Amino acid sequence: MKSSELNSFAPIRACRARPLAKTFGVAEQRRVIRGQTWLAGILILLLFPNAFAQTDFSTFWKKFRSTVIAGDKATVAEMTKFPLSMPYLVKAVKNKEDFLRRYNEIFKGEANAAQCFAKAQLQKESAGQYEIYCPFKGTPNDWENAPIRFIFELTKSGWKFAGLDNINE
Repeated sequence: MKSSELNSFAPIRACRARPLAKTFGVAEQRRVIRGQTWLAGILILLLFPNAFAQTDFSTFWKKFRSTVIAGDKATVAEMTKFPLSMPYLVKAVKNKEDFLRRYNEIFKGEANAAQCFAKAQLQKESAGQYEIYCPFKGTPNDWENAPIRFIFELTKSGWKFAGLDNINE
């Protein structure tokens, strides 16, 4: 083959695909289209993992708040991002098992989260982060001094509880 033929578009034109109607019957056409549709759907899910994630924070917050108030540790763990960030000099919570073991430290330690979540106001820090500040459990009505911060972030799988902090430390 000559080098001029290698650079030619003639071989490409000769290999052009024929329309489905000339190549396959109706049943085969439907199967091909169904396969292409399925493939397109999978590609969309892979390219946009948040496509079906829970992006509405108010829906997440209502569920999270009610599960903390009810003390439903397993559901709260499912709504948590790991590792969970903890206050200065406190070891991060590595995984679900660690979370379940340290649940009282997180939600009943310096602040009574169930009591606080019933009254506290959420603060939007950015499009992907909300925070709530709680007073110490010894002074539950001192909203002027509410240094215990619960942090929520939008992740690839939706909103998650992402951290606990004492802003005074």
